[in-house]
Amino acid sequence: MATSGARPRRATIFDVAAEANVSRGTVSRMLNGEPYVSDSAREAIEKAIAKVGYVRNMAARNLATQRSKAIALIVHEPHSVFLEDPNIGAILLGTNERLSEADYQLVCLIIGSDRDSARIADYLRGGFVDGAVIVSAREHDPIADAITHIGLPAVFVGHPMSAPDMPYVGIDNRGAARDITRELLATGRKKIGMIAAALDRDSGSERLAGFRDALGDQFDENLVVDFPLYSRDSGVQGMKALLERAGDIDGVFAASDALAAGAMDVLREHGRSVPGDVGIVGFDDSDWALRCQPQLSTVRQPADLLGREAASMVLELVNGVTPETRGRLLPTEIKLRGSA
Repeated sequence: MATSGARPRRATIFDVAAEANVSRGTVSRMLNGEPYVSDSAREAIEKAIAKVGYVRNMAARNLATQRSKAIALIVHEPHSVFLEDPNIGAILLGTNERLSEADYQLVCLIIGSDRDSARIADYLRGGFVDGAVIVSAREHDPIADAITHIGLPAVFVGHPMSAPDMPYVGIDNRGAARDITRELLATGRKKIGMIAAALDRDSGSERLAGFRDALGDQFDENLVVDFPLYSRDSGVQGMKALLERAGDIDGVFAASDALAAGAMDVLREHGRSVPGDVGIVGFDDSDWALRCQPQLSTVRQPADLLGREAASMVLELVNGVTPETRGRLLPTEIKLRGSA
């Protein structure tokens, strides 16, 4: 007699075959999508599966195929930024949508410390995932080095220069930053500063480069402040610093919408109107941009499509297909609203 805590017996492929009155091989061919299964046998097997409650043992299947059917999404951000940044959420959803279409599972791994890096590197070596999509990688990122050493198929969202040979999906951060800064210049602003962030990543360094390109001889190093993270708090601190350095500043390019939202709060507290006294533009076209008052002029980047494209590319690599191109750049769009 079984005890109350005993696990119920799991239905097997043999139970399905017996109930359907077909061979085990016929059941196996149908489950694997192979041909040579008659319509009558297929119908009988489907009814038998429902009756006996059969669920495929994916662990055993993966052991036989040497595939986990899982892809890691590795996000190199502190937990607070992971929750605050809408772009990460959109990338995650886009990645998951594409993997789901291919019957793959997404495993989300967050790196907020060096200890996390070591732990996740050990996890990746264990064969628990078939590939990885890496978001927010820094220059000389230890996870990127570990993945290269392991030989795990992987794709970056963004393009850190310390991993020039790794496949990636991204946008033209430099060109987009140059274009949005030129829009700010076109409003007649004379003293424009920048709240930069994440200069150890391609996105942050390239947005600063684009800002410098647009200003040319007007560029003033003293009117650039930078922070480690694309966060609202960094925008608050950055705007305070710019006002201390140049009380007559009349334009600001914030390297993300979250930074811009923090900066606009500070300007309001100091009695500066936007865009009357100070014009401000951001980057991302995230929910932050629409919550600002006035709404934020910004660069729209297709975060969900970045996730989808990265997932598609890593699936190609997992299945032994060499991508047509090592890097894919998706288009951006300038969104002009009331802040500038």
